[in-house]
Amino acid sequence: MSLPLPAHLTLRHGELHFEDVPLERLAREHGTPLFVYSKAAILQALAAYQRGLAGRKHLICYAMKANSSLAILQVLVRAGCGLDIVSGGELERALAAGCAPERIVFSGVGKQRGEMRRALEVGIGCFNVESRAELDVLDEVARSMGLRARVSIRVNPDVDAKTHPYISTGLKGNKFGIAHSEVLQTYRHAAACAGLEVVGIDCHIGSQITEVAPYLDAMDRVLDLVAAIEAAGVPLHHIDFGGGLGIDYNGDTPPAADALWPQLLAKLDARGYGERTVMIEPGRSLVGNAGVCLTEVLFTKPGEQKNFLIVDAAMNDLPRPAMYQAFHRIEPVRPRADAASTVWDVVGPVCESGDWLGRDRALAVQQGDLLAVLSAGAYCMAMASNYNTRGRAAEVLVDGAMATPIRQRESAADQMRLETLLP
Repeated sequence: MSLPLPAHLTLRHGELHFEDVPLERLAREHGTPLFVYSKAAILQALAAYQRGLAGRKHLICYAMKANSSLAILQVLVRAGCGLDIVSGGELERALAAGCAPERIVFSGVGKQRGEMRRALEVGIGCFNVESRAELDVLDEVARSMGLRARVSIRVNPDVDAKTHPYISTGLKGNKFGIAHSEVLQTYRHAAACAGLEVVGIDCHIGSQITEVAPYLDAMDRVLDLVAAIEAAGVPLHHIDFGGGLGIDYNGDTPPAADALWPQLLAKLDARGYGERTVMIEPGRSLVGNAGVCLTEVLFTKPGEQKNFLIVDAAMNDLPRPAMYQAFHRIEPVRPRADAASTVWDVVGPVCESGDWLGRDRALAVQQGDLLAVLSAGAYCMAMASNYNTRGRAAEVLVDGAMATPIRQRESAADQMRLETLLP
């Protein structure tokens, strides 16, 4: 453990604890794979944003695609967050978690008419619209209901977020947003639509961003557009700068939210827009380092070229390594200080060579030991699948010395419930 552990994860009495709860106890009580989240770590991450935006008109909408478990949503909503959704299913989760509809923003490139109608029925705060075609369909749906949809248009500023290409969203070649050169005419069109009320402008350039410069570049380009749009007679109530701030997976050094936002707000002030409502949609940076996945070593398999550590968590539980070649730290729950380390590839039971959680990891472990996969709070359970008819893992939220199960382990019967055998 040469690098510091994430917040509220500590080694005590030779064993990893999340807050005041020993992880080995949770694994024995609830089985593995098991996701465990720290409420204090989530609230600590949120507090940095709240400090950075203190004294400003703002709304922090958690991007719930990062982790949409109901209890996680409740923690953030109760702490003052709105929610950023990207589907009708996420809308229902947001409402179930107690989020006020007017504090919900609906993002995403492929909203369906039924999703638009449902969002209009409940009265969400804003649609972040990503294409001219979407504007026209939303206008039609709203007019058919006798309503006006509040819209913010997502612009693509063609700014390189310097992140993995799969999670970069602000370049010309990405599917997201309106091209910078088409923004002004799109706003003029939206303002002329009877079923739409233009309320803001939106920009999101990617995820796992670890540098300040891309945010500053994107803000300059967006504020240039704000000036042009308002000069054309279309007033904007809010400016939405999206999310994307990275976390520390392996010695990464993203700026702290309470250090980043004063820099961005200073630029906003300098450009004369300091009185505008600021909206942001952080996801990973609120929950990523607040979660771990516990897994048991099933078998050790030394080999001529590779040593394999076969564990009971797999790519269906933790998809990021297979999908992005992503790095997650892996630590023994009870480190063996008196044993020599061996270099292992940590792999799961799924029948794919791409089913790996970590490559070339030096670990002193034996069959039956427990491992903690760190930084597993974002884009793990949310992206989990039933591949190989594997049930999705259970989840537990810790708060001080209290541990609350927030999702039961999925059974084979749960998975087959909606299927039908032939007669």
